[in-house]
Amino acid sequence: MATVALSQVKLGDKISEDVLTPLGGVLFQKGRIVTPRELDIMQAFLVPKVQIEQPANQTDKTQDNAKQEPQTAAPVVSATPLHDEYDQMIVVLKRVINEIRSGQPIPVMDIRNQLEKMMQYEDSYQVLTFMPRHFSERDYLLHNSILVSLTSYRIAQWCGLPRKDWMPVALAGLLHDIGNVKIDPAILAKPTALTAEENEEMKRHTVFGYQLLKNIASLNEGVKLAALQHHERIDGSGYPLAIDSSKIHPYAKIVAIADIYHAMTLNRFYRKAASPYFVLEQIQSDSFGKLEPSYVRIFVEKVTQFHNGNIVKLSDDRVGEIVFSDSVHPTRPWVSVGGTIINLTIERHLHIKEVMG
Repeated sequence: MATVALSQVKLGDKISEDVLTPLGGVLFQKGRIVTPRELDIMQAFLVPKVQIEQPANQTDKTQDNAKQEPQTAAPVVSATPLHDEYDQMIVVLKRVINEIRSGQPIPVMDIRNQLEKMMQYEDSYQVLTFMPRHFSERDYLLHNSILVSLTSYRIAQWCGLPRKDWMPVALAGLLHDIGNVKIDPAILAKPTALTAEENEEMKRHTVFGYQLLKNIASLNEGVKLAALQHHERIDGSGYPLAIDSSKIHPYAKIVAIADIYHAMTLNRFYRKAASPYFVLEQIQSDSFGKLEPSYVRIFVEKVTQFHNGNIVKLSDDRVGEIVFSDSVHPTRPWVSVGGTIINLTIERHLHIKEVMG
């Protein structure tokens, strides 16, 4: 263990004592491995020195070589049991897709078993900050399905649905886009905007999904209807049937919120991910006539109230710490930047661009 000036900290060093913000919050916990992101954040907070530990056999030459190697700015995601089961769910879904395309029945029991394994660790899931360990745009639909499943489970809890509905809602989230197996892969992977004809073809995934699930006796009816209705809107402006709120199943209303959130906060072939806080504001605006307003209100409140102390990057690229969340404006907290408090409810030209830790 050694106390090292920040300018001397090397990529790959392990932090041996918690690094604190000027306000006393924990910037990084001990055991964190230093990547370019950690260095950027510590520099933004003017951290003067850090306690680090290094392997006894690590030579200066090895450190110098490590420093000279190309580094990626992508965050290092620590492995957790949830990540392990998440990765295994990716494997299961890939196999399921291949089986469906070859004409085999959907292995519902395999899907359900892996979902239950993953949900054993759902208490460690944080909607705003969870990141898949391995992500690529070509697997976007798989990641979206799993994340929608995790978030739908949380929304069901937060909105007071009976416990017996929690796992079926998670399954509805997992299978909501299953109809995409019937869509031309070239359309799914197209790196530019879809034509009107291609967009109409994409919309058919809702009907295809319902057709795939409707005769499976072991599935809850809400799971089947979520596949059909997750693009319906409560004012009747959605598709495929343009039905209003009274005819949309609660599972579909929940999945719709989770699907919009993750569709916008994941990288796609044709655009980069948007800020979670920006997306929450979009969801809030869509709740007026489009999404179930009571579900949206609870969702936004719950995902933002736990994040005082989080490190965020603002739209002007300054890095700061959330110090207060306004219950009236949960997507616009107060952020401490270099000791100056920025109230985002007043500084409307700014927004949170990235949640960094």
